Amino acid sequence: MSRTGQYAKGVAKREEILEVALEIIAREGYHGLTIRHLADTVGLSKTGLLHYFGSKEDLFVEVLRRRDAVPRDVVARGGSEHFMETLMAALRQNMEAAGLIQLYVRFSAEATDPGHPAHEYFAERYRRLQDSGSDAMQALSADGRLAPSVDPGKLTVLLAALLDGMQLRSLFSPELDVAGHVEHFMHLMGLHAEHDSSKSE
Repeated sequence: MSRTGQYAKGVAKREEILEVALEIIAREGYHGLTIRHLADTVGLSKTGLLHYFGSKEDLFVEVLRRRDAVPRDVVARGGSEHFMETLMAALRQNMEAAGLIQLYVRFSAEATDPGHPAHEYFAERYRRLQDSGSDAMQALSADGRLAPSVDPGKLTVLLAALLDGMQLRSLFSPELDVAGHVEHFMHLMGLHAEHDSSKSE
C-alpha cells in the first residue's frame, strides 16, 4: 500500500474511533468508556488504539472537539437572521447526551490547570466563541434585534457562561429545560425567535 493509501486508511480509522467513542459516551455515560472497551469495539489492541491519540485524555479532548463540530456548523449556517432558532436547535441536540455533558463539565474544571491536556482546547474554544459570538451579536444589534442597552461583547461572555453553567445544572436536574431557560435569558436581552417577532407584526 502506498503512503497516501496508508495515510487515508489511518485517517478513516481515527474517524471511526471518534464516532464509536461518541456513541459509547452518549449511550453509557462518561465512565462507560474505557480504552479496553473502545479498543475491542473498533477491533484494535489498547496499544493500537493509543497509537492514534497518545492517551485517554487526548482521546477525550478530540471527542469534545467532535461534539462541538455539528452544533457549531448548525449555528453558522443559520446566520444572524435565524440565530435564536439555530442556537436552540444546536443546544437541544447537545443536551440529549448526558454522558458528553459529564465529560465536558469534568474536563472544563480540570483544564483550568495549564498542564492539563484539555487546557488549550478550552482556551481556544472560548476565544473562538468570543470572536464568532461577538460578530453574531453585533449583527443582531445592528438589525435592532437586541435591546439598545445591551453590549454585544459582554452579552457573548454572559451567554457562554450561562451555557456552561446550565450544562452543569442539568446533571443535577435532568428534567430541566435548559434550552427554554437560555431562550428566556435571550428574551430578556431583547432578542426573540423569528416566529415570535413575526407574530407581533
